[in-house]
Amino acid sequence: MLLIVKPSTGVYYTHEIAELPSSRPPPNVRTFSRCLPSGLTWSKASEETFQFTKHKVNVQRHWSFSHTIMTCFSFIFKRIGCSGQQSDQHLEDIPGIENVRIYSYKELRNATGDFSLTNKVGEGGFGSVYKGKLKDGKIVAVKVLSTESRQGVPEFLNEITVISGIEHENLVSLYGCCVEETHRILVYNYLENNSLAQTLLGSCCSNIQFNWRTRVRICIGVARGLAFLHEEVRPHIIHRDIKASNILLDKDLTPKISDFGLAKLLPPNITHVSTRVAGTIGYLAPEYAIKGRVNRKSDVYSFGVLLLEIVTGRCNTNTRLPYAEQFLLERTWTLYEHGEIANIIDTSLTDDFDIDEACKFLKVGLLCTQDTVKLRPSMPTVVRMLTGEKDVNLEKITKPGLLSDLMELKVRSQENVNNPHTTSLITSGHEKNSSRGPVDSRSLQPQQPCVCYESACTAEELLRE
Repeated sequence: MLLIVKPSTGVYYTHEIAELPSSRPPPNVRTFSRCLPSGLTWSKASEETFQFTKHKVNVQRHWSFSHTIMTCFSFIFKRIGCSGQQSDQHLEDIPGIENVRIYSYKELRNATGDFSLTNKVGEGGFGSVYKGKLKDGKIVAVKVLSTESRQGVPEFLNEITVISGIEHENLVSLYGCCVEETHRILVYNYLENNSLAQTLLGSCCSNIQFNWRTRVRICIGVARGLAFLHEEVRPHIIHRDIKASNILLDKDLTPKISDFGLAKLLPPNITHVSTRVAGTIGYLAPEYAIKGRVNRKSDVYSFGVLLLEIVTGRCNTNTRLPYAEQFLLERTWTLYEHGEIANIIDTSLTDDFDIDEACKFLKVGLLCTQDTVKLRPSMPTVVRMLTGEKDVNLEKITKPGLLSDLMELKVRSQENVNNPHTTSLITSGHEKNSSRGPVDSRSLQPQQPCVCYESACTAEELLRE
């Protein structure tokens, strides 16, 4: 699965898990690694022209267009990296560019008041998000990739590829982008009520009242959005970073899944893909965190953790609590085993909420986070359980994949300090060779007041806390 673009420029791109073709590229072609979606192969058309072909896939509308956009943007960024300049001619090289809104940097700078701090509404490992008002009066969210960001061009391109051609009530809408000189900017619909991490779980005072009915709507909305990505989109999409900070809320508190920079496309007849580990400790499924094997059930696990957070009003990890209560999933499982699961429900909920329904949601969360992948329900099944269309089978609830194995590494990590020649990889509590390749290096940025891990990190970074 190799894609070669204009060999005369000396650039070609490979998928991160792809094998090199039997016929090597010309000697003058220099390797430039780029993260491309699965499902591509290559064929030599002539000495100077290479073209890519797709496997026989029932692809959705705009699928071919999205790949073309990604390919051409990769070419553009390579040219930008070499010259530091960008001309209109480069944009004209993108077939179908009329289907995507391209904003100028000046236009977005004016819309955000020169990216003023007063318009800054968020910040993450990628850079900053600003509120902006376009000339037509439309209010937008402007996501600016920082030049120092660890989230680079692949994630930027991947987000455009994945989200540009799909629409759903519970997904953010991508309006367009800016590709100008070194600037990489995405423009989305503006969502007035920020993220769940900042409103429900954050330490800041929020005027939003998250009563039980509101939480139910949010849980079901996120579940429906994920079910859409997993089952209705072709190829299927694995989000890979479902967490509270990636669930945004509009003025009506309708949840929108955001940040598709890590998303993976799942070709037909493929159950999982092996990839670099990226995501957020506390939300990562064990098989993904340890072996780098990601599938739709990895998202189900992350959703299960999120479900517990929404019902309890707690972050998945809070090191300020007594050790037995620091990890939300483990605490929920312990209370479930003792028949006391209702004790972990958010105490801020008033007496008019349905305690039986809240307990059911917690049990669905435990079903989603089971250690054995096959035992986790699909997202469409989760939707039916949350809406009451399907009963929750308590006999199927088994021990979830917990953080305890990871935390056991704390002891061994301290031992390694005393023996600097000893190194260990991220494993399930014992040392072994890694088959998953390097871990993504997106940084850990905990929300200090809550001490919950709301940014992608490696296990080693967590152990240093």
